Formats: sequence, C-alpha cells, structure tokens
Amino acid sequence: MDIIAWVVLGLIAGAIAKAIYPGHQSGGILGTMILGIIGAFVGGSLYSLLTTGTLTLTSAGLSIGGIVIAVLGAIVALFIYYAITRRGASY
Repeated sequence: MDIIAWVVLGLIAGAIAKAIYPGHQSGGILGTMILGIIGAFVGGSLYSLLTTGTLTLTSAGLSIGGIVIAVLGAIVALFIYYAITRRGASY
C-alpha cells in the first residue's frame, strides 16, 4: 500500500475511532492520522494473528473491511495510550 493510501486510511480510521471512543481526545489532524495509521498496523497484525495463528506486522488495506479493522486497532491503541498516560499522571 502506498503512502497516500496509508494517509487516507489513517485519517478515516483515526477520525472514526476518536468519535467512538468516550471522552475528549486531544491532537489535531496529524494526531488523528498517526492514530489511524498505528491502528491500521495494530488491527492488521491482530487480524493476522487470529486468522493465521502467526503474528506478522501487517497493515489493513484500504477497503471497507480494512477500515473496520483499522478503526478497531485505533480504539485499542487509544485505550492503551490513555491507560499508560493516566497511570503515569497519578504518581
């Protein structure tokens, strides 16, 4: 997948994940794009693990199924990010 498709997938998946995830998330368009790209890799890798039984670093494709996987991965990435930053802020 070329870089423009990653950017488009990142924007779509990041925006949907931020809309679904409860609470207020900071970060502008760049943060949303990075979140979506990370989500595409997290979701694609988890999907690969569940379907093939092997963990490979792969990205979701630019399709309806790929967007769903990327959004789920971005929600997981948001959850992990906020779990780490909240824990660190309480000390």
